[in-house]
Amino acid sequence: MKKATIPQKKLRVLALMHEDLIPPEQVTLKGEELEAAAWKTEHDVMRTLTELGHEVRALGIGSELGPIRATIDEFKPHIAFNLVEGFADVATFDQNVVAYLELLKLPYTGCNSRGLLLARDKSIAKKLLSYHRIPVPGFVIFPRGRRVRRPRRMGFPLFVKSLTLDASIGISQASVVESDEKLEERVKVVHESTETGALVEQFIDGGELYVGVVGNDRLEVLPIWELSFTKMPEEVRRIATERLKWSLKYQKKHGIVSEEARDLPDGVKDRIRDMCKRVYRNLMLSGYARIDLRLSETDGVHVIEANPNPQLSCDEDFAQSAMKTGIPYGDLIQRIMNLGLRWEPTRLG
Repeated sequence: MKKATIPQKKLRVLALMHEDLIPPEQVTLKGEELEAAAWKTEHDVMRTLTELGHEVRALGIGSELGPIRATIDEFKPHIAFNLVEGFADVATFDQNVVAYLELLKLPYTGCNSRGLLLARDKSIAKKLLSYHRIPVPGFVIFPRGRRVRRPRRMGFPLFVKSLTLDASIGISQASVVESDEKLEERVKVVHESTETGALVEQFIDGGELYVGVVGNDRLEVLPIWELSFTKMPEEVRRIATERLKWSLKYQKKHGIVSEEARDLPDGVKDRIRDMCKRVYRNLMLSGYARIDLRLSETDGVHVIEANPNPQLSCDEDFAQSAMKTGIPYGDLIQRIMNLGLRWEPTRLG
């Protein structure tokens, strides 16, 4: 890992994370075992903050807000480094943790509470983006307990996924359906397995692109990243399933790699960069985010979703993309800290 080059004042940093993801004090795992550890991101961030000279304290978050305030009163941090992805086992409640930090007037890293609210609910996000004429696939929402009736305007194939969960949770090859019977069946699976509503959208058959964006007011768009399927059988859909996302063995078997996009058509790069900035601003995001898109030869570019506070492990897409543009991992972590220190939640009021 390349060291950071930005000299900084030593800060007290409160690292917030799920209570089960606090990394061990002595890490003995190496190679693939370390890469597959559930707490890899938390470990990378805390180690890097320490290497930058900051005093770091980890706090595990479960279903109580009290420990946050108590630790703030005792530790007196300058900033909270937010690695929380939920609260009380509800993924969308991470926005409430951030809102609590705002009430306590403690600076924090990553996205503000309003941006989290807008982006986490994919139906709200897609409606906003559609209003601003940002291309998204046609979609319909099926809340839990609602009868599944496909709108006539939507033809097959369709893609079925959770309305609020990210990280490819609940997504498999069966998520792409080509009949009303399979649609109803898959919506039921999403309702029961994720306990969330189901988002059904027109399936865009094409390349899967990821674009990192960093900033509050002035935005920097990182190099466009692409998910490549080099050994996948022709009949298999090129989608980021839950198994693909979390199984290194599966990735290696099918030659699935994430790397800088190559051979994009003329003008497409600039269009994507502009589109990602518009998504970021219209969803009122801050800090850093990753925008997911699909690129089809026939249908062009469509925004699939925006992911505020994406994975920050040093070997994940976001950090690797930053490295490609000349931002070492340590500098990226420090930049995210600086953005948090400069962010004023009241600017959205």
